[in-house]
Amino acid sequence: MFLKFPVVSLHSIMRKKIVSKAANMFITLGFKSVTMDDIANEMGISKKTIYTHFRNKADLIRESVLDLLEIITHGIDCICKEDKNPIEELYDIKKFVMMHLKDEKASPQYQLQKYYPEIFQSLKNKQFEMMQECTLRNLKKGVEQGLYRNNLDIEFISRIYFIGVSGTKDEKLFPSERFPKAQLMGEFLEYHLRGIVTKKGQLTLNNFINDQSND
Repeated sequence: MFLKFPVVSLHSIMRKKIVSKAANMFITLGFKSVTMDDIANEMGISKKTIYTHFRNKADLIRESVLDLLEIITHGIDCICKEDKNPIEELYDIKKFVMMHLKDEKASPQYQLQKYYPEIFQSLKNKQFEMMQECTLRNLKKGVEQGLYRNNLDIEFISRIYFIGVSGTKDEKLFPSERFPKAQLMGEFLEYHLRGIVTKKGQLTLNNFINDQSND
């Protein structure tokens, strides 16, 4: 009796490699800045090979951002399953996301919004769906554990949090040379938490921030 294993085609393997390399380059250098020639040269393949898998650059960008979102969503789910206290959980999520977005030095979101607005809007909608579920779960857990105030309108807070996270990525509002993204996200997260914690939560937050600064 022969065991059956899933067959992965060479076509599928190459497609995944192109998506992975393109996503890395787009996030590092910017969606507008990176050309199909750049990706082909970086991979040591012909541009024609890329076009056998993707109709155009916009098609590759769409696939790349969705793939990256899927990776980040899976990582966040894994963090949530660790069942840490909700304050530490948010800091772990921030650290994980920043690691994958490479501090966004090239302001990829700005380029995506300006040059590929349809893809940007589609991504933003999916980000909201993902963040809404995660944030609501975090808020409920924080209230149950007495770390967040029990009079919070968690639906309202979850949406305000999404707007805030999205707003910090606006290059016009927060130019990266003035507001380094990792520092900005840390300050926004602390701002968010100090507005919703109880006295018990404030003590937990202060201890966590102090522990981080001593690392």
